[in-house]
Amino acid sequence: MAWHNIRGHDAVWHLFLTALEQNRLGQAYLLVGPEGIGKTLFARALAQALLCERPPARLSACTRCPACAQVVAGTHPDVLVLRTPDGKHELPVAAMREFCAQLARTPVRGARKIGIVEDADDFNDESANSFLKTLEEPPPGTLLLLIATSTDRQLPTILSRCQVVHFAPLSEADIVAILEHHGLADADQRLRLARLAGGSAARALALADASFATFRRQLLDGLLAPQPDFRRLTQLWTQFHDDASKDSAAQRLRATLVLQLLIDTLRHALKRSLGLPVEGIDAAELLQLTAFAERVGTEGLLELLEHCFAAEHYVERRVQLLLIVETIVGKFCAVHAGNSRSGIS
Repeated sequence: MAWHNIRGHDAVWHLFLTALEQNRLGQAYLLVGPEGIGKTLFARALAQALLCERPPARLSACTRCPACAQVVAGTHPDVLVLRTPDGKHELPVAAMREFCAQLARTPVRGARKIGIVEDADDFNDESANSFLKTLEEPPPGTLLLLIATSTDRQLPTILSRCQVVHFAPLSEADIVAILEHHGLADADQRLRLARLAGGSAARALALADASFATFRRQLLDGLLAPQPDFRRLTQLWTQFHDDASKDSAAQRLRATLVLQLLIDTLRHALKRSLGLPVEGIDAAELLQLTAFAERVGTEGLLELLEHCFAAEHYVERRVQLLLIVETIVGKFCAVHAGNSRSGIS
């Protein structure tokens, strides 16, 4: 978990290094930025550097001592991690109380304890209130790192007690390097996925998964067909989410990928409906898009785009994924059926 394995966030590392050198390291930081760019990885690397028993330099980890090995394994007694349980959409107050109780205990291996809240977006009033005392006056030697996607989603009581550190989306070059590190050999594919990833390494890696390519083809073939089987499409999409395990972050990532796929497809169809060229897709898919655009019409495409944009917002707000899937597929069904009755199809 050495720093050289974390790409794109050198400025944030220097911020913490400067604070440490000037003896101004704070007690609570809110790490803010898009999902999938390495905030959690950064927090763990920071914990490793601060707890390393043989640091080669300030805010650096040797990666070989027992403390470094324990941080990587997730077994260091002085690194406490709180995340939203699988199947939940909010941080339970009981889990928060246990987290705070563990933070209050004396460090086991040294003078410092580090608490990482991986899902700070998921605070509710009750869990936030139970955290306030610890956040306002952490036990001596305690560093709190809260990970979030936006300051807009934070309760004022949390936001006012943290120093905010902003993480930028990754560059295409960084994502290309990450994909290469993960064994993607095709240079053209690495570049294409980096351009589609929107600055998120997690999204790029998900797009590179063969299961997504298979799902993409099945979903588009079904949605663009003259008579879509919407019940089957709902089952297909739901199964794709379920295959991501019960981890809520992984399921949200898959939901975002699918919605972006639908948005891109609808935008291409909209171009065809307006007589504009579409680049970057094969001839067979272009024929599908053209026929779909003719059946649904420009107004129908715009309506579907609006619903997909709204669904992205609901994914961010942790709305139940099955409800989002059923709603979007239902909108496709309604628009298609409405245009069929009006003689467009």
